[in-house]
Amino acid sequence: MIDTYPLLRPLLFSMDPEEAHDFSFSQLDRLERCGLLKNFIGKPLIKPVDLCGITFRNPVGLAAGLDKDGKHIDALASLGFGFLEIGTVTPKAQAGNPKPRMFRLPEANALINRMGFNNDGVDACVERVKRSRFYQEGGVIGLNIGKNASTALEDASKDYVSCMRAVYPVASYITANISSPNTKNLRDLQGEVLLRQLLGALQQERRSLSDQYGVRKPLFLKIAPDLEASDLKLIADLLLEFEIDAVIATNTTISRNGVEKLDHGNEAGGLSGSPVLKLSNQAIHHLFQYLHNRIPIIGVGGILSADAVKQKIDVGASLVQIYTGLIYKGPKLIRDCVRAFN
Repeated sequence: MIDTYPLLRPLLFSMDPEEAHDFSFSQLDRLERCGLLKNFIGKPLIKPVDLCGITFRNPVGLAAGLDKDGKHIDALASLGFGFLEIGTVTPKAQAGNPKPRMFRLPEANALINRMGFNNDGVDACVERVKRSRFYQEGGVIGLNIGKNASTALEDASKDYVSCMRAVYPVASYITANISSPNTKNLRDLQGEVLLRQLLGALQQERRSLSDQYGVRKPLFLKIAPDLEASDLKLIADLLLEFEIDAVIATNTTISRNGVEKLDHGNEAGGLSGSPVLKLSNQAIHHLFQYLHNRIPIIGVGGILSADAVKQKIDVGASLVQIYTGLIYKGPKLIRDCVRAFN
């Protein structure tokens, strides 16, 4: 692998974060289409992991949020990920929150975003997944689903069911995202009454779709890092009751501990990167204790090194996903993380 990212990062960090995101992907897509990306990245590391009836190419995946619409699947797959999670997608297209809505905190290796599920709608995303070479060659693609901002919380289940119905034919697995801090009141879905309602609706719809398509697609739940141990115990019990296949821990945090005095440190939104590592690990640790190894945990949050991956494994994660670490460390981080698994 030719690691050119340290040379490119100063240029990218001189740009607005959202503009840098679009520019980076335009260049990656161009290199991938020309067949040149593999010259810089090399062959992906193969370290197969069987989980939830899926064989992952390696245990390091892309976290949801980086490619919300499935526009860059083949370029991302060429970076060496074992699997990709696309989304969050919603039933209808929506613009998300007003710009600026993403902020770097380089002193803390962190980001704050308040994107707000900006996406082109679930149907457009599904069509892009179908057209991708990675999908056509059997690559593992999870679809992360959510509700539209305009949908009342008491009707949220309808949006999730609608999305599940749309993504079911193409998704390797489906993740219900109830933990973004950037859609008003979304995290209230982590409470017992609303979560029981949501998981019941998804369980019922999956049974119907399993009969229709002759295959049972795994269903994951993505939770926040800001939950108390008692909340995590409740969620763990519901995961088991409703036969959810895995839990993704965690999303971004609303905490500002350690960053409140930095530039942009008090912007509204979800904080990701190094500051969320400890919170994420604590959540994984509690879940591992409560779940008794009955369903796997996918660890996300604060992974900027192989050591961070080892911490996730030590507290109970079976797979990991990265996002902010890729922005700060570049594609080499993916290979470093794969090598952290024995």
